[in-house]
Amino acid sequence: QVQLVESGGGLVQAGGSLRLSCAASRAIFSFNAMAWYRQAPGKQRELVAHRSRFGATNYADSVKGRFTISRDTASNTLYLQMNSLRPEDTAVYYCNAVSDTQYWGQGTQVTVSS
Repeated sequence: QVQLVESGGGLVQAGGSLRLSCAASRAIFSFNAMAWYRQAPGKQRELVAHRSRFGATNYADSVKGRFTISRDTASNTLYLQMNSLRPEDTAVYYCNAVSDTQYWGQGTQVTVSS
């Protein structure tokens, strides 16, 4: 069973930055893809950033130019660098990994105050 553990969330003022981390219990290069999703209160979970095994990335239009997804295979960690944060970025952020099935972390809360 794969475990994904997110960290790095918190409260930040608009315009600030946070870096989320997702530590995986197995080698992340073994996944077909990894991604970050978020879910705001009363809204559906949405894709924020996606990284394929081969390094291709794509982002939600709302975060392009502000967020960056990256990984460190040595530590089996996926990152999401979030800059120029806005109140509308407030949500629970989830790490996702895909191999033969999908795996999810427990989520980390990000709150951006105006």
